[in-house]
Amino acid sequence: MTDLAPLKRALISVSDKTGLIDLGKALAARNVALVSTGGTASALREAGLNVQDVADVTGFPEMMDGRVKTLHPAVHGGLLALRDNEAHVGAMDAHGIAPIDLLVVNLYPFEATVAGDADYAEAIKNIDIGGPAMIRAAAKNHAFVSVVTDPEDYIPLLSELDTHEGKTRLCFRQKLAQRAYARTAAYDAAVSTWMAGAIDEPAPRRRAFAGVLAQTLRYGENPHQAAAFYRDGTDRPGVATATQHQGKELSYNNINDTDAAFELVSEFLPGDGPACAIIKHANPCGVARGATLAEAYARAYDCDRTSAFGGIVALNSKLDLATAEAITAIFTEVVIAPGADVDAIAHFASKKNLRLLTTPGLANPALPGLSYRQVAGGFLVQNRDNGMLQPDDLKVVTRRAPSEGELADLLFAWKVAKHVKSNAIVYVKDQATVGVGAGQMSRIDSTRIAAQKARDMAEALALPEPLTQGSVVASDAFFPFADGLLAAADAGATAIIQPGGSMRDHEVIAAADAAGLAMVFTGQRHFRH
Repeated sequence: MTDLAPLKRALISVSDKTGLIDLGKALAARNVALVSTGGTASALREAGLNVQDVADVTGFPEMMDGRVKTLHPAVHGGLLALRDNEAHVGAMDAHGIAPIDLLVVNLYPFEATVAGDADYAEAIKNIDIGGPAMIRAAAKNHAFVSVVTDPEDYIPLLSELDTHEGKTRLCFRQKLAQRAYARTAAYDAAVSTWMAGAIDEPAPRRRAFAGVLAQTLRYGENPHQAAAFYRDGTDRPGVATATQHQGKELSYNNINDTDAAFELVSEFLPGDGPACAIIKHANPCGVARGATLAEAYARAYDCDRTSAFGGIVALNSKLDLATAEAITAIFTEVVIAPGADVDAIAHFASKKNLRLLTTPGLANPALPGLSYRQVAGGFLVQNRDNGMLQPDDLKVVTRRAPSEGELADLLFAWKVAKHVKSNAIVYVKDQATVGVGAGQMSRIDSTRIAAQKARDMAEALALPEPLTQGSVVASDAFFPFADGLLAAADAGATAIIQPGGSMRDHEVIAAADAAGLAMVFTGQRHFRH
């Protein structure tokens, strides 16, 4: 392969015209001939640049609403011809094909179109054909051709030309080619994923996902693991779309835990009152509502003060100074909220290791979406767990129905249990968690661990009895035996919410009745592995 390749002729056709004029002027100043299409050519001419239309190159006008303009041998031959192959050079001479040394293309804004409210016809209209074809051709022939698909590569391209006297190095062209193929792959993934949803195909034969690099991470879960963070292009509020106001870069574990915290706190609408979730290792160690945000934080903190140290705090409303002051009383890794007061931001400024993230809003827990995870030799894909409950969805299965207060706490506990690793047990009293058992191999172990943590916390706070006295309990899946339910009763729980569906439901219901508990079935499970 040729190392240094001269750049004498460029074809530019872009939807995103960011930096276009500066690029065109810089290339013209380096005596690069410009070829262009439609609106791109018009913009360059208006800037006083000399541009040749693609229609003059191909001998055909743009037709079919611009669908056919660059799909022609005069274009693709100029991109694909091997400059050191005599037969290719002969074919170019015989057919009047001039080489194209640089292709600058970005694609129709398909992702942005389908992210809005575009109908099917509008989405199809915004599928680019000629752009990906040219990009792939130029990238394949990177031995001679440079291909640029992102405006952020304009400056590096010009720097490369300046450093190497109007030429580009092979290693530079290889990097551009890799980025080009990644761009077309991401574009096709966006189209295929959208179409699968549009035609209601839940399990397409082939599935592709794509992302744009947001951050190269210092390491992954552990220091020996390389890692990076990618955005998927959706506008769902959360860690990927948040603004970081201060603190060092987020780590792999910070991002994972912050996402878990914000998804959980988004279950609680600001209109229903301030709420706070504190997360440690992707599990909640405290979740609460309060009359104020500061009170919600304090009540969440009092569920498990030991685990809250070095945790992630997520809030469902704008961070204020009083809450910021309470949070900084202990070491906290990350705080994420839908906005922050100027005073709160200023207060955090003295805590250089604390990261503050703000989002444009909460994540809607009811919206559909996909989640996926890798397994050996493949990956699992499922719909996001957007299951929601209303009081009317509950089935009372015991002789005693829950009181109004118990019912409110049961629904609160159910929302939290959805975000706790299975087997999940959550004790709640007065709209605050008072014990959380997560990730145990048996449900009774989770029940006992949560109760023990509540006893430990009561001792630390010098309380006369654990807050599990008079609490309610949520279980993310059914109790297979009555022992877990009885352990919750022994801890002082008075009401239970669980999916139901066990072969021994009758035994569990009978045990609840014997213990004087109220129990409701949801008919819905929330496993989280």
